[in-house]
Amino acid sequence: MKFKQPSNSAPQTLTATTSQDARLLVRETLRISANLASAPPTLVAAESSGLRPHEANFGLVEEQFVDSSLRLICCEEIDGRRWKYFAENGGSSTQFKKGSIRAVSLQTPHSPVDDLMSFIRSYVVPEGFPDSVTPSYVPYMKWRALKHFFGGAMGVFTTQSLLSSLGVSRNRAAPGAVAINWILKDGSGRIGKMLFARQGKKFDYDLKQLRFAGDLLMELGAGVELATASVPHLFLPLACAANVAKNVAAVTSTSTRTPIYKAFAKGENIGDVTAKGECVSNVADLLGTGLSILIAKRNPSLVTTFALLSCGYVLSSYQEIKSVVLHTLNRARFTVAVESFLKTGRVPTLQEGNLMENIFTFPWSKHRPIVLGPRFKDAFQDPNSYLAVEPVYEKERYIVTYNPSKGNIYALLKDQAKSDDILKAAFHAHVLLHIIHSSNEKQSSSQKHRENENSILMPTTTDLQAHIAESYKMVSALYGPFKSKATEQGWMMSESLLNPGRARLHELVD
Repeated sequence: MKFKQPSNSAPQTLTATTSQDARLLVRETLRISANLASAPPTLVAAESSGLRPHEANFGLVEEQFVDSSLRLICCEEIDGRRWKYFAENGGSSTQFKKGSIRAVSLQTPHSPVDDLMSFIRSYVVPEGFPDSVTPSYVPYMKWRALKHFFGGAMGVFTTQSLLSSLGVSRNRAAPGAVAINWILKDGSGRIGKMLFARQGKKFDYDLKQLRFAGDLLMELGAGVELATASVPHLFLPLACAANVAKNVAAVTSTSTRTPIYKAFAKGENIGDVTAKGECVSNVADLLGTGLSILIAKRNPSLVTTFALLSCGYVLSSYQEIKSVVLHTLNRARFTVAVESFLKTGRVPTLQEGNLMENIFTFPWSKHRPIVLGPRFKDAFQDPNSYLAVEPVYEKERYIVTYNPSKGNIYALLKDQAKSDDILKAAFHAHVLLHIIHSSNEKQSSSQKHRENENSILMPTTTDLQAHIAESYKMVSALYGPFKSKATEQGWMMSESLLNPGRARLHELVD
């Protein structure tokens, strides 16, 4: 048998075919590599692992769009989550198919716990937190929530006491009598709220002091309500008095709320800060109410329970107020700033000044060493004393003096006095007080004279005139540096809240 020998052209044809296939293979490999280099990372991972596109986590990209023709066109971030946007080629490197944009999330899907926490955060913290509020916001809200928790818990026991004193729990009182007594109680509270509203201007001057006083008044009202259970025949007068106290406290809380939230807001987000703050308060109040309902079922001692809750409420209220950092200067913060400047040469920072502020100096307190804007008859009993100091302040719009019979420094304001003149008069009064205290300490030889740090020894007329002249020189040299250093620390010197009296000195008219 003879075999047919292959011709010489066969190897040549095979070689040509093999070379052509190799070139096509190389070209296709390069094309796929280029497409994979520009494809999203998730697509690369899916193809390399052998997964179908829908089996990988491609966010919102649909299966029919996951191929080598997708190109990255934009990146985006929203609420900490990042996205990439891809589009399908339309035939050229610069053209894309219309409606082919698809989004790819770069994060793994959130767990249910993360979604729940995100939902809660949207209700209790302002948008953009913590960058949208000042650092003092967190401690303030922590103590405020704790205060409302104790307040909500006390509300259950006080309401229980009121109903018990009315005889509701024992069916001793007619429904009509109960309703009338309750309406009278609420009506008296509203009247008290309206009468106290005329003190509104003081809410701006002594915000922290009034806020804390309001919380103390709220506790007093709750205590009186609790006492109605012991003397049910005095329900109406006690309940009316308690409701008046609690409504006055409510006015104080409402009136001081906005300035405090305004101090926390970094931008024009005071509405958001207020809404989230009130939401936190309501949640804490509900939690306290729920807990007290569980406790009330065990019939605990009302006195012991109320005492513990009251201590928690007052302590939380105090810490809440102390955590507020205000930029304005009222009398208490101004006193801290000036005394620190005169003793150390530096003005305290906003945090230091607010922390050292005395919140127990209530506006109605009359025991103050410095009186700003008083009547002339209160500052001078002797006309000669006025004629002796009047030339010293000829170029000023105020007069600062010391009344030996009353032991107070008086800063009288002239009718041309502006905001800066009032600030300077208050500064001058503190300087004169500092000079008299220093002089007394040097002259005192017994410890008895130092028992009260606010006590002022009675200087002679000659000494007083010398002290006033010295104070005038010190103010001329120190007032400018004091304002500059206070401004550097962040204090708002243009909007002082010193609350001067309304009396003004006028020039004599022929």
